[in-house]
Amino acid sequence: AVDAPNLSPAAAMASLAVRLRGLVPSSMAAAGRRSFSIAGSRRVEPIADIAEYASKRQTGVNMQALLSTGMGLMLDKSDIDASLPKEQRTLIQIAQFLHHELPIRLAHRAIELEELPHGLSDMPSVQTVRDWYVQSFNDIISEEVPATPASEARFEEVLNKIYDRHAPTLLQMARGVHEFKRELRKRHRDDPAGLRRSQIWEYPEVHQFLDAFYVSRIGIRILIGQYLELHHPQEENYVGLINTHTSPSEIAEAAIEDARYMCERQYGDAPDVEIKGRLDLTFSYIPSHLYYMLFEVIKNSLRAVCEHHGVDSDMPNVRVIIADGEQNEDVVIKVSDEGGGIARSHSPRIWSYLFTTAKPAFENSNENGSDDTFPEQALTDSPLAGLGYGLPTSRAYARYFGGDLNIMSMEGYGTDAFLHLSRLGNRNEPLP
Repeated sequence: AVDAPNLSPAAAMASLAVRLRGLVPSSMAAAGRRSFSIAGSRRVEPIADIAEYASKRQTGVNMQALLSTGMGLMLDKSDIDASLPKEQRTLIQIAQFLHHELPIRLAHRAIELEELPHGLSDMPSVQTVRDWYVQSFNDIISEEVPATPASEARFEEVLNKIYDRHAPTLLQMARGVHEFKRELRKRHRDDPAGLRRSQIWEYPEVHQFLDAFYVSRIGIRILIGQYLELHHPQEENYVGLINTHTSPSEIAEAAIEDARYMCERQYGDAPDVEIKGRLDLTFSYIPSHLYYMLFEVIKNSLRAVCEHHGVDSDMPNVRVIIADGEQNEDVVIKVSDEGGGIARSHSPRIWSYLFTTAKPAFENSNENGSDDTFPEQALTDSPLAGLGYGLPTSRAYARYFGGDLNIMSMEGYGTDAFLHLSRLGNRNEPLP
């Protein structure tokens, strides 16, 4: 089997590329095709049996595998034309792996989006996302397996389009969940227990799907983004998206600066933030992911302090503490505030999508169900509060490479957020 469990992730990527050279996608016949449609728009059908692709096992990768393949360290396991430059052979090897792997991952997600419970699949925005996944599936299997510089260049163009197509997925799914919440309110309008049943956290299976979906989306975008980035000149210490000398303290400083700016814009002032601990620490990580997680957690702490103490008072500092040791399993970053903490009744809900203790960014949506007031900037401008996606999405980023995000709160005093990051990079992605 191409995904034999005794192979390392890097070896699996390399061996898959060898075995897939010259193969064409299987099951191109129309029999058994699954139809996908968008309400009020043209039907989108897969050009192969998408259920067969979804039945295949996904191949998990980890940070070390991405680094090894990106640096061309697995080329000895390939039979790509040795006369080509090392960089070109590396790109062809990765492209061959992606040609095999991405249709499987896209098929898994497309079928899941078709079969969501409680009518979530029927939401217009969810159907749009599903359409994107099917179209991307079609785009990839329509291409030959890259084996030459010319076919690899064509494949790069296809993945560039797919990468851009899926860029708004997070916002579009947030829109879909918001539509689902509106539908729940309508559905339970005359039910005495309707208020409770109209809350998204009352549907754990929906939440479990969203968690798995966003982790999967992160994986797909990392695989494509890493490949695309390797086509450009590499900055010092970078291998694609990965910086082998990522500095948590430097990224924390950037996140603090941006979060304080947004806090000052919202409240007129912002607490100071101090960084302590291993300020000299560096390790291999994707800086943009670490920035996003730190920004979201620090942003929450700044808002909590402002609202609990008031900007006209002497606001206590927010503290960022970086811990690491040579024998440590994880790099751990703690963000600690004295912002009054989180009510115990809210604690189980903080990981629920669209739950927010701030004024919701779209709470004034029209009663007739229109989405005119959904904030287009919600996931691009990263508002100080109001969408309810920050914490669960940050946890998804942390868990992708084997880390985690935990919250410990003391109501009436403050909150500690613990961000765990795998320092070895040898934990496979948690594929749903």
